[in-house]
Amino acid sequence: MKNKFIFVGLCFSLVFANIYSQTQSAGLYKNGEMRSAEEGFAAEEFRRGVQAYYRGSFNDAVLQFERALSFMPEDSLILDWLGKSYYRSGLEGTAIQNWSRAGDAGYGGLLLQNRIEIVRERRVIDDTIEGQMRYTEAGVFPGNFEGNLIFSGPISVLPNNNGTTWILSYGSNDLILMDVNGTVINRITGPINGFDRPVDIIRLKNGNLLISESAGDRLALFTSKGKFVNYIGSKGRGLGQMVGPQYIAQDSRDNIFVSDYGNSRIDVFDKDGNPLFFFGKPQSDFEGLKGPTGIAAIDDCIYVCDDIKGCIYEFDLSGNFRRAVVEPKTFKHPESMKVWNNYLVVCDSNKVISVDSQTGATYMNVSTGNAPSRLTSAVPDVNGNVIVTDVKTNEIYIMAKMQELVGGLFVQIEKVNASKFPEVIVDLKIENRHRSPVVGLKENNFYLTEDKRPVSRLKYLGSGSNNSYADITMIIDRSTYTARYEEQVNTVVREIADAMNGSGTLRIVSAGKIPSLEYTGNPKGAKNFDSSALKTPVSSEVSLDLACRLACNDLINAGRKRAIIFITAGKVTLNAFEKYSIAETCAYMNNNNISCLSVRVNQSASDEEYTYLVENTPGEEYYLFRPEGLSKVVEDILDIPNGVYSFSYTSAMSTNFGQKYLPLEVEVYLLNRSGRDETGYFAPLQ
Repeated sequence: MKNKFIFVGLCFSLVFANIYSQTQSAGLYKNGEMRSAEEGFAAEEFRRGVQAYYRGSFNDAVLQFERALSFMPEDSLILDWLGKSYYRSGLEGTAIQNWSRAGDAGYGGLLLQNRIEIVRERRVIDDTIEGQMRYTEAGVFPGNFEGNLIFSGPISVLPNNNGTTWILSYGSNDLILMDVNGTVINRITGPINGFDRPVDIIRLKNGNLLISESAGDRLALFTSKGKFVNYIGSKGRGLGQMVGPQYIAQDSRDNIFVSDYGNSRIDVFDKDGNPLFFFGKPQSDFEGLKGPTGIAAIDDCIYVCDDIKGCIYEFDLSGNFRRAVVEPKTFKHPESMKVWNNYLVVCDSNKVISVDSQTGATYMNVSTGNAPSRLTSAVPDVNGNVIVTDVKTNEIYIMAKMQELVGGLFVQIEKVNASKFPEVIVDLKIENRHRSPVVGLKENNFYLTEDKRPVSRLKYLGSGSNNSYADITMIIDRSTYTARYEEQVNTVVREIADAMNGSGTLRIVSAGKIPSLEYTGNPKGAKNFDSSALKTPVSSEVSLDLACRLACNDLINAGRKRAIIFITAGKVTLNAFEKYSIAETCAYMNNNNISCLSVRVNQSASDEEYTYLVENTPGEEYYLFRPEGLSKVVEDILDIPNGVYSFSYTSAMSTNFGQKYLPLEVEVYLLNRSGRDETGYFAPLQ
């Protein structure tokens, strides 16, 4: 009997020790005393919720955290995690409510307040027009650093989708590839005879780079990696000849337009470099170009800056004069002119000015004040900045919106994989305040700590922007309206499946009254797709919200580049978003890095619901029979920026047999901006 009591006492001690460790690990143990007998149960539900969250099972995580709250209704840590789970589920309003409850109890400090503010701002549609925004300096890359010449006379820039930027130097006659931190990755001096006073660089639609050489009186063609291909044009006044070429543009027909300053005209070449014609000479209603500099193409219009007249002229694609977009003497010394949406971004002495291409209204974006300055190029980059070159001060300015500098970066620890503890893998998502991903960051932009101590053996595993394949889920609209286009639907599926080239995973979801998953596997398995074999029947009511949920659920743990493609005739049936609103559906995609595209199988305009989803996620709308076909859809998905970064490190934390909640903090720095996030995880039970 005595031994029995000893055994029972030992068991009770072990159970109590287990509950103690759980409550302490989850922050549920306070002042050395239990607050209630149910804290141990709350801690166990909390641990399961954290693990479900990192598996991408957000509905399960919500359920577990709600159970934990039933034991401890006011625990701030549980409320924080419940808010995170609702956020990733697309229910941002409910997430804010839970975070606010935790914040009102004194939890989270400025970090939680900033998160609430950012998410709340994102829920309001921002109708601010980019071209009308004012920008301020976020960082400077000098041409000379610690006595070393990096570049001389930066005159033009060309940002890349991976965060790097090509910088063309007029003074040092070279082309530099630079990362977001200002580190030189590559330096190209041109072909054997080198560059001869380069002025402008553009990316052609085939991916090649085209550079104008003002003293060489020619254009130099390079591959996307910077390997010389050939020259276009020569010195002279005849067709295909130039004198002092400056700026370049490419139109919707792939023709190349060059501002020929020495000949006071615009030279035109086809995409292969063959001369076509030139224009800009006096006409009956046009006195002719005097000093053409910046040039840009929007739709079927060509816009040309005139340095001497100080204005912008509009021509058609054949070179016929249409109108003066702004009055003469609007600009003092206009240089390059680039396109930003429907705005023309002009560099004019010490200012960057946006011009509405329709109305001619002007807006000042950047001013360097009274300092000696000559701005020659201003181009928006993938991270929402504007990169500006100053040839006089020999500097490159990184300009950002004021609210981005004040608010900083939005950092989210998305996933922690501790299955092989002490080896830990972390996925981080970096965005600006307006949901745009921040790409191109390097290991030195990140600082990871556990319980405020730096982690050991930190290793950068890569960025989602570098993924070379995409996982795609096609949602086929099974409405009675789209059912009329069965063959067109088959064509869309087959073409996109073929364009995936056997890479990634293809899923097909039928969107009927009750959506269902029709196919999962290699894209090659859908090359002979036939919609007549779909299990989901045609219906007069299509639950697009449930179809999106079903599609997103499988994509959450898919490849870094992932997208949903609607195949539809563009009509939305009644009750399409009955259970989840269209805003919640859109947030579910955005908060899990899922792009949304749409392919119409007819020429009718899509209903506003489809337009809303495409415009408010990284995506685009396509028409089946567009001239270039659908093969480029997959390329467009791969080109969508992705701000997810992966790291591994070795943890030095004690796990208490997997019961202890292990804290993790991340700080991210980029020029004058920074961001931070805090979370925690559990090691496997032992």
